[in-house]
Amino acid sequence: MNAPNRRAFLGLATSAIAAAAIGTVGVRLIGVAEAMPVDPDPGRAGGSAIPVMPAQWGPGPGWGPGWGAPPPRPGWGPPPPRRRRRRWVCWWHRGRRHCGWRWR
Repeated sequence: MNAPNRRAFLGLATSAIAAAAIGTVGVRLIGVAEAMPVDPDPGRAGGSAIPVMPAQWGPGPGWGPGWGAPPPRPGWGPPPPRRRRRRWVCWWHRGRRHCGWRWR
């Protein structure tokens, strides 16, 4: 019979920790499942006896804080987008001069 070594002991310890974690999660799920309501007549088809009201979501009628574009600001408006220009420049890189187009 082989003598137990460190690798076998660590494998056993890891398996024991994993089994304990799985058991803990299982106990929690069983507790949650027991707390869930169950339909007393699962064979019944169709709508429920209690009418369901639609949920209220989104902004109310009229303008206000919510979805959509904000109202225009007073003044001249936003500035136009800046044009990107290329320029020919030279620079030093590792003791040598490199030249090329760079974006401004």
